[in-house]
Amino acid sequence: MTDREPQERQRQGNELNEADAIERAKQGDAEAFQALYDKHKRRVYSLCLRMTANVAEAEDLTQEAFLQLYRKIATFRGESAFSTWLHRLSVNVVLMHLRKKGLPVVSLEETTQGTEEDSPKKDFGTQDLALAGSIDRLQLQRAVEDLPPGYRTIFVLHDVEGYEHNEIAEIVGCSIGNSKSQLHKARMKLRDLLKMNRAGKAEKS
Repeated sequence: MTDREPQERQRQGNELNEADAIERAKQGDAEAFQALYDKHKRRVYSLCLRMTANVAEAEDLTQEAFLQLYRKIATFRGESAFSTWLHRLSVNVVLMHLRKKGLPVVSLEETTQGTEEDSPKKDFGTQDLALAGSIDRLQLQRAVEDLPPGYRTIFVLHDVEGYEHNEIAEIVGCSIGNSKSQLHKARMKLRDLLKMNRAGKAEKS
């Protein structure tokens, strides 16, 4: 047996199995909760950052999401993956924050009229080739940050996080048609922003 083998076994023992960590965290085990925090904090932070486009707010909301997790982990029943459950909890934390700031998550003046006609004729969730084009990720990220909060929320939830429209409607509290309409308008707005960015770069060069 090499020196490395017992070290490897010890390392594996130190890395808590997630199911065990969840059960122990439910009993108030701080070490287990820390393990869950370490495993999921990066994804929760990136979600908060995409939805708020603000580093300081994203950091605060990440802490708030894990505070909520600490309070609510006992209610986790394992009906879905833990990461999915935590993800939804985090989304709700961000949406509550946006509402408190008075920012419309879905603007009230948007109606569902013309939703079917206006919707892009493509499968939702597939890559939007018109958007992909020749833009780099940084340009796209900046354009998403410049979207109005309502558009940004729907775009991030659907095109980045992969939620279906029926799930978004439930999370945000709007109709499925409204979610589709907002997504379409968000994509159109993104294209406009990206065109403006490209035009601005062309003028400078």
